[in-house]
Amino acid sequence: MLKVAEAGQQVSVQPTVLETNGENVLFEVTARVPAKHLQKGAAFNLNLRYRYDNGLREDTLGRLSFQSGEYTYDEVRKDLLIIKKQVSFPYAPNKSPGELLALAEVRELKPNGKQLKGKETRVARGIVSTGQLVVRQDTAIALLPETAENNMGGTRVLPFFFDNGKSEIRNYLGTNVAALEDFIEANQHTDKVMIVAGHSPDSIDTRDARLADKRVQALLRYYKKRVDTDSYLNKVNEIDFETEAYHRRWDLFLSKVQQSALKPQQVDSVLLLINDTPGTYAQKEKSLHKLTYFDYLEQYIYPVLRFGTVAVQYSAPKRYDSEIYLLSKKIVEKQVEVDVLTPEELRYSATLTPLLAEKQRIYETSVAATGRWEAYHNLAVVLLQRSEKEVNEKVRRAYLRRAGVNFTLAAHRNPTATMFYRVATAYHRAGDKLEALQNYDYAIKLGGARPVLDKVFADKAALEIEVGQLDDALGSLSYSSKSYQNTMNRALIFMLKSNYGGAHNIYEEALKLKPNDPLAYYCLAVVAARQKDEAQMGENLRRAVQLDRKFAQRAVEDLEFMDMARSKTFLEVLR
Repeated sequence: MLKVAEAGQQVSVQPTVLETNGENVLFEVTARVPAKHLQKGAAFNLNLRYRYDNGLREDTLGRLSFQSGEYTYDEVRKDLLIIKKQVSFPYAPNKSPGELLALAEVRELKPNGKQLKGKETRVARGIVSTGQLVVRQDTAIALLPETAENNMGGTRVLPFFFDNGKSEIRNYLGTNVAALEDFIEANQHTDKVMIVAGHSPDSIDTRDARLADKRVQALLRYYKKRVDTDSYLNKVNEIDFETEAYHRRWDLFLSKVQQSALKPQQVDSVLLLINDTPGTYAQKEKSLHKLTYFDYLEQYIYPVLRFGTVAVQYSAPKRYDSEIYLLSKKIVEKQVEVDVLTPEELRYSATLTPLLAEKQRIYETSVAATGRWEAYHNLAVVLLQRSEKEVNEKVRRAYLRRAGVNFTLAAHRNPTATMFYRVATAYHRAGDKLEALQNYDYAIKLGGARPVLDKVFADKAALEIEVGQLDDALGSLSYSSKSYQNTMNRALIFMLKSNYGGAHNIYEEALKLKPNDPLAYYCLAVVAARQKDEAQMGENLRRAVQLDRKFAQRAVEDLEFMDMARSKTFLEVLR
């Protein structure tokens, strides 16, 4: 049975050379064997495995089993059985190069049945990792400057966001419930509380004419209740409350549009539609639906108009202290109470030591004692700095994830596009792709200065390429500037979509932005190799290797050049 099946077996893989698709390697296996091999009570199997690291490691990928119900008859040759199966496994850099193997076996179908193994054959090589040539120019994140000025008074502003058509305070992403509770429990002397709320222009939010008022009242009731139960210093009847509901305020909408990543002409068309076009509020909102970029307004502008804001004016007496650093050490070691220093002084003490571990302990103490966003932010930055000095990959990722958590806590206390961009950056570096994408998205929804949004969309596009969402990446790039990073990544998308002429032209544009870039020349060599243009391949690969010798080793191992690896041109380039 094994001999008959093996003699006529045909195994093919599409693509013929395995390649990355985002974080995974995806391919389809097609196996054909002669129908005459079939015998009752036994089955012929092909066990798939991927072997790499010079044959030292392998992953088991599953089995093609020619049992009843698992196969069909070939449409062309009825004497052959056929099985097609989609297979995937996670990509890792050490898996390239490797080989996909199929091991034939026959197994009795009864429990503890006998089995007989046959030959192992190589059916494909892998892995082409061109999809990993994403460019991401990381932005250094610095510590916030710390001062020891002991003035704890001021105004605390806490934004809240509501679900469409609802006024209930939600206790998940986009709220500051925890920050508000922490502030009230901190018992700062509160002089005045100002609460405002609004609504988005869409029909669900405008259906209830009093929705903005209800949102104001929901926040007011919540604040008063918390003061009654959690504050011993403040009394509700001693606080001056001021409230306002914003109804049908196009100015709030237009302000967010002007802070968005829409192109200037798109912003102008929205301003013209709202300010200079006659019609009711509802009619103008319907007109927005006709814009080709309405999906941006609906996804990134409308949600942040369903807002409420609580602004609290508070005061505290000044108190000056000396020996800040020594006192902070005693606080960290629990020798004295944390309140011997003000929150600003405690954070400032972290600037007085060069040791990252000591800085970390001070900021951790500050976070536990005050819950201030500045402390969370600088703790996250210190954790990033520690990750950069860590050689153990597992520990490095742990530092990065902890940085992401602390940036998140800082961002919820000070929600800006920049803050959530930093959350996304930490998770992106840690390889937590879903967390990073969610936070890039939330940074965009908050809106901000165009340079910030440019960078958010650019890095979001890079991550979307990394996870195989090429069309989404093109959409993100359309909202960002024409930087070197974006140009290189757009060219990579074109290459992965087999638009080689377009990819070639865009890589040439990248070289104008960054002349003598070895990566751009290497990518041009890959484009030429895919087009079977040996001369162009050789010319561009030679430039890449001359500029950076590491591309010579990469080219030797890169299966993109498999068909030309023995050519005179290729060998001369790497000589």
